Amino acid sequence: MTDASTTDKAATPHIESRDYPSRPILAASAAVFRPDGTLLLGSRRNPPFDKVFSLPGGLVEPGETLQQAAAREIEEETGVRAEIFGFNDWREVINRDDDGRIKRHYVIASFAARWITGEGTPSDELGRVIWADQAHIRTLDLTAGLDAIINRARMMLGFAA
Repeated sequence: MTDASTTDKAATPHIESRDYPSRPILAASAAVFRPDGTLLLGSRRNPPFDKVFSLPGGLVEPGETLQQAAAREIEEETGVRAEIFGFNDWREVINRDDDGRIKRHYVIASFAARWITGEGTPSDELGRVIWADQAHIRTLDLTAGLDAIINRARMMLGFAA
């Protein structure tokens, strides 16, 4: 008889630490828009980007497409269900420590998406979840390069830039 915990550990791939990775870590996110043009944003709970607003997203799991990962992460982090419309852009986030060593390295595939259902609620990863119009977005502390990603997604979905 096989011990279930042994079987589960063997079937689950080793997840490397996010700090000081041996290679870049793949993630997916999406700019989710409601029909009125408001955008779903969340502020991270943990450093290095705590209290800074960004798009919901997270790590891609083995066997998952980028689109599946983006949709799953949005729902897990915010409770919002979204339809992925199309690939938008990519970003790399590379953080170095005081000695110049690479502490974190993410490659993030970002998508444009349409809201299906859900109001958005905070989670273990997101401290605040909001729907913001363009004027409100301009007042927020956003992750680097997010303005361009938001504007491109807005145009992809037919909203004025």
